[in-house]
Amino acid sequence: MYKELEKFTVKGDFTYTQDDSLEEVCNASETGSGVFVVYAVEGDNKELIMVASTGTVQNDGTLKSKNGGLHDKIVNGHQFAKTGRKYSWPAQMKLEGIERLEVSWYETFNADIKLIPTYIEGKILQDFLDENGRLPRWNVAF
Repeated sequence: MYKELEKFTVKGDFTYTQDDSLEEVCNASETGSGVFVVYAVEGDNKELIMVASTGTVQNDGTLKSKNGGLHDKIVNGHQFAKTGRKYSWPAQMKLEGIERLEVSWYETFNADIKLIPTYIEGKILQDFLDENGRLPRWNVAF
């Protein structure tokens, strides 16, 4: 776990397989903004494969967030194709032979804490780059 994520108290996680409905297993906040990290899990091996965020802090210090919050970003955000993750993730998992995903989400901007979601996303990506010399494999353009 990345130390930047330890300070967040509104958080959760879930496991996803190709046979699951992403809409049903995703327990992320429907009103909150923040970051989510995705791990590919194969037996005892766990690899960070993606980091993403949702929510934009405005010049006046308020948060502009899309309807559906983190939940909608995880389930319906586009990745690999111009289609929502609820469709693209199972296809990509099959293509790569990924057994399951573990997704952890964190509200980074709320009444108690005010950290810009894209800042936290960038910090985690920078730490990963420093450690591995590359970005997580699902963070690169396809």
